[in-house]
Amino acid sequence: AAKVAVCGLGGLGSHIAIMLARSGLGGLKLIDFDVVEPSNLNRQAYRVSDLGKFKTEALKEQIAEINPYTQVEIHTLKIDENNLKELFKDTNIVCEAFDRAEAKAMIAQNFHRYFANQVLICASGLAGYGDSNAIQTRKIAKNFYVCGDLVNGAKVGNGLMAPRVNICAAHQANLVLELLAK
Repeated sequence: AAKVAVCGLGGLGSHIAIMLARSGLGGLKLIDFDVVEPSNLNRQAYRVSDLGKFKTEALKEQIAEINPYTQVEIHTLKIDENNLKELFKDTNIVCEAFDRAEAKAMIAQNFHRYFANQVLICASGLAGYGDSNAIQTRKIAKNFYVCGDLVNGAKVGNGLMAPRVNICAAHQANLVLELLAK
């Protein structure tokens, strides 16, 4: 019966949402402003037939095929300090899955001003390939967790690769399920 928001529907967010739908989550709130592009197909849960669609709409279609009992609410917009308070008022847990450091910082710095008792799960450090076990889930503060290795940011020669992105997405989805089961 829970509702989880997934903010950013790229490599992390698209896989988090699908894992939660496959696990039987009752409600998802999917938030992104971007469209599916060819460069997304190497690590994101989209298909060639999704090219040009808003990520929110493409993912809602996929989830309906995977688990029609998961209620999916979409918001095709960019999250900022002005709409954050309204977007998350009816959610149990929020998963941050942004690409840009500025967006990650914005939600991490502002979320608990409005939602002291809601959980925020962020991600940091999942670029490249290599040590899978370096990606971990860490409790940073009350109701605030970070998944990743906290080191490997995307840069030239060390881009985002599907395996590490998916490992981190699985960490976030697993933590959601663990917290909801308590």
